[in-house]
Amino acid sequence: MNNKTLIDNLRCIPDFPKKGINFRDVTTLYKNAECMKIMLDEMEELYKDKGITKIVGVESRGFVMAAALAGRLGCGVVLARKPGKLPATVIKESFSKEYGVDTIEMHMDSIDSNDVVLIHDDLLATGGTAKAAYDLVQHFKPKKVYMNFIIEITDEGLHGRDLFKGIDLTTLVTV
Repeated sequence: MNNKTLIDNLRCIPDFPKKGINFRDVTTLYKNAECMKIMLDEMEELYKDKGITKIVGVESRGFVMAAALAGRLGCGVVLARKPGKLPATVIKESFSKEYGVDTIEMHMDSIDSNDVVLIHDDLLATGGTAKAAYDLVQHFKPKKVYMNFIIEITDEGLHGRDLFKGIDLTTLVTV
């Protein structure tokens, strides 16, 4: 895909959140109405005929496009959140990131075996967060799982995609 408008509006912040990491800031795409339309149109085209019943938005930047796309596809949204943010009974998964360890949680009643699930997050780098979200979703044994990211980082020797062999995974921008 690699739409030029998206690439031109993507901000890179060196040494954030720690030295040696080049943070790709998706918020510059969210604040631009043209970028939002491009991203939403591309994602709708990718998933309109897949029978998606739930979109899992991953904390917190994944919530934005998950909710917008769910409106277009006519499906529900499930939140994968940091610990302590969800009020009902949860299932959790811990994972390593390029700069630490974290945990995400989902409500136990979020997904069932009849669902077709799209997991969406803003960024695929090492794949730790995405793998945790995927593992959480697999606990529910849905019919099918798709994965989508706005940005995939490969230019820094990161190979997060390698964790998802055989899984339908798409990205809008690769850097």
